[in-house]
Amino acid sequence: MNDLATAGGTVADEADVIVVGAGPGGSAAAYHMARHGLRVLLLEKTEFPREKVCGDGLTPRATRQLIRMGVDTSEKAGWLHNRGLRVIGGGVRLELDWPELASFPNYGLVRTRLDFDDMLAKRAVEAGALLRTGVNVTGPVLDADGRAIGVEARVGPGKEPVQYRAPLIVAADGVSGKFPLAMGLAKRDDRPIGVAVRRYYQSPARADDDYLESWLELRSAQDRERLLPGYGWIFGLGDGRVNVGLGILNSSSAFGKTNYRAMLTDWLGTTPEDWGMRDEANADGPILGAALPMGFNRVPHYTRGVMLVGDSGGMVNPMNGEGIAYAMESGELAAEVAVQALARPAGPDRERALQAYPAELKIRFGGYYRLGGVFVKLIGNPQIMRIATKHGMPHPTLMRFVLKLLANLTDPRDGDAMDRIINGLTKVAPAV
Repeated sequence: MNDLATAGGTVADEADVIVVGAGPGGSAAAYHMARHGLRVLLLEKTEFPREKVCGDGLTPRATRQLIRMGVDTSEKAGWLHNRGLRVIGGGVRLELDWPELASFPNYGLVRTRLDFDDMLAKRAVEAGALLRTGVNVTGPVLDADGRAIGVEARVGPGKEPVQYRAPLIVAADGVSGKFPLAMGLAKRDDRPIGVAVRRYYQSPARADDDYLESWLELRSAQDRERLLPGYGWIFGLGDGRVNVGLGILNSSSAFGKTNYRAMLTDWLGTTPEDWGMRDEANADGPILGAALPMGFNRVPHYTRGVMLVGDSGGMVNPMNGEGIAYAMESGELAAEVAVQALARPAGPDRERALQAYPAELKIRFGGYYRLGGVFVKLIGNPQIMRIATKHGMPHPTLMRFVLKLLANLTDPRDGDAMDRIINGLTKVAPAV
């Protein structure tokens, strides 16, 4: 691989693929591409380690992707394992273990994004990718036909302009999606979107929890009878701290009209005093927020030399707000398609191969995300949510089905009756 382009200069064909953004999706794409022999340039605007707004909880779906990248997910390697999901709502506290499946491990993980993203970027480098940090990609380099053949960037303390060239670009620049926007790909307003806020607290009483905890009902400390919009979570981090947050969807009438940070502290005022979340002195850092782009809210996922991966392509699961698993899965799929496409000569034959990427994404997730869009509209109605919580929570079998559906955890073949129902629903649902 050629060295870094000089300021104000251009390096032609510096890589086979340029990956913009070294989050989970970008690093997964870079890892799998490099492992298959492609020359990969991975560009990240920040320096590692770096913070990201996230719940830090990983389901078995995300855990599977880590294993596929050769990551040691043992507790000895610093991971906090979880057995399943604890759901609180309707006066019921229910612990649901992750399902026993052939396709997915039966445990989830917790790890802060501070070193999680750093770890994945290092795996990509170990596989052969060239990582450049402190490179702020500002837009594409286009040929006469409007196809991306490289990227414009600013590097160094002086923000000097530079170009990098490659026949294929992977946009993995997160929810902001600046690169897709520069390609003319705007967000779709008819797809779900959420907002999440989170904060770390010192809480030895809750830090070593072996369940991810989800609160379906949030009550106000000012008025215990008043339900707050949205849902909440508490994830132990295993280091004396917890990640506490809440999310709200755009199907809620309160979306965009609520002080989410104030709502978080209001809800935490109802938690037991010995958890330590009522006391500002136990807070470890500020309350941070981020958008959750859901249900393929930016398409097409491939156009004119650019593949969209993860949040850049709006791949957050509308059912549960999970984004990391889908970022990593789309990164691996992008790699599989890119390897085949770049083995063909530039032109119609290569383009035909690259179109397999959006087609396969639609097959894998299109029907499921359509169901997720319906789900979002339903739970945005407080009355429906209250009824569902009240009548659904007391039935463990029903809730185990709901867990499989919301976490998208089924065996595609030879599964149980629940798996067959869920798989059937996603097949008959028209893809988004």
